Amino acid sequence: MRYLYQQLLAFWIVILVTLVTLGITFTQMTKQTIEENNYHQLFGYADAVVEEINDNMPANSLETAIQNSLNRSEAMLNQQNVHFTFITDSEEVIYPTRPEKQISFPFDNFWKQLHAGQQQQVTASQNIYGEEEATSYAMIPFNLDNDFYGALIVTQSAQNVKNSVTEFTNNLLKGFVLSVIVALVISFLYAKVQVKRINRMKEATKEIANGNFDNKLPSRHRDEFDELAEDFNKMTDSLKESQEEIDRQEERRRQFMSDASHEMRTPLTTINGLLEGLQYQAIPEDQKDNAIRLMKNETNRLIRLVSENLDYEKIRTNQISIVVKKFDGTQALQTILVQMEKKAEEANDQLILETSKSVPIFADYDRFVQIIVNIIQNAIQFTEDGEIRIKIEKGYLETIVTITDTGIGMTEDQVNNIWERYYKIDPSRKNKKFGESGLGLPIVQQLVNMHKGTIEVHSKPNEGTSFVITFPDTDPDKEVE
Repeated sequence: MRYLYQQLLAFWIVILVTLVTLGITFTQMTKQTIEENNYHQLFGYADAVVEEINDNMPANSLETAIQNSLNRSEAMLNQQNVHFTFITDSEEVIYPTRPEKQISFPFDNFWKQLHAGQQQQVTASQNIYGEEEATSYAMIPFNLDNDFYGALIVTQSAQNVKNSVTEFTNNLLKGFVLSVIVALVISFLYAKVQVKRINRMKEATKEIANGNFDNKLPSRHRDEFDELAEDFNKMTDSLKESQEEIDRQEERRRQFMSDASHEMRTPLTTINGLLEGLQYQAIPEDQKDNAIRLMKNETNRLIRLVSENLDYEKIRTNQISIVVKKFDGTQALQTILVQMEKKAEEANDQLILETSKSVPIFADYDRFVQIIVNIIQNAIQFTEDGEIRIKIEKGYLETIVTITDTGIGMTEDQVNNIWERYYKIDPSRKNKKFGESGLGLPIVQQLVNMHKGTIEVHSKPNEGTSFVITFPDTDPDKEVE
């Protein structure tokens, strides 16, 4: 069933139940009110008759006074179809004096209460003669010298009450029908508005499914539909961001495959060419040692490239854990510089440690060495006949390592791209002995992030580059994964 019809059915059922309940309640209340008013009127007639009987008793006998008063009152109320009956304690009918029919209404159920001085009222399906006719009865006790003498019964056809209730019911039914029609029209219009809002969401969902993430739903902050529209818009923004990130990752994947293939193809092509030259005796005897040395360098380069790729992926996917411990950072740097001294000499560079005092640092020792080595090696690649200065110092709840070179430097755009895999500032250097692979700095960034640290780069073309790495002070016994 369509949502529109569901809404109409639900509204109609609610309205119908409400109107029927109210109709029945008002009908019963109206019937009761009319009956009570009718009883009140009949008791008023009875009280007036009793007062008149008491006024006439000094001049006439009690029986005569009763008969005269009831006769006059009945004549006056003839148009209202009101009749009187007087029955004594001995169940003798004083009035009417000559009843046309025998009185057969069973008063036994009320006689005890009347004898006790209680007024009684009832609407029965039979009149006082036992005939089928809805009749209202008002009965009051009549006392003489504080003793029960008899009962005055005032009767009236209940048809007037029935007619009043019927008229009220008919009017209520007319109002009910009119209310149902109006309610259905309003319900249809309201449901149509709601369905329109749902269809708007439906169309927006189709647009999202087709890749259009710019589609937005209006929201006036009025109801749950507006809240849903706001959540939908947030979802759209999130999906848009996710799709953009997927596109970026896909582009990076394609670029990675292209760069990796290119980087690996170059040493493999060199090695293959040299092997063919050796196989077909195309390389002179005096050049064979140089060819073998070149193949070894290219093989080492290929191994280094594969290893760095594996390291990067392991770090990126959290397959490598680090164990942070406290150690002497100055001593660690001294050891690293000794190891890197030969490479620096080949580029005619000087490695200078500006810190002599012991400076404690919290880090994974092996990964700390890897970070520093990669940065220094990067500095050697782009610095010739220059200086590479290293400094370590304590900051506020952190240790700061600064590595500054006097190399070729970088532009702002180059600084923003050095963390991308296979990005090369100077592609011509890739064939040098210690030429860049494009993976060293991305690995450095990932390792620094694993330490919850930071790395900043400041560089100017033809002036040099400075790397500033911070390692936060951490509980040395805590293992970070």
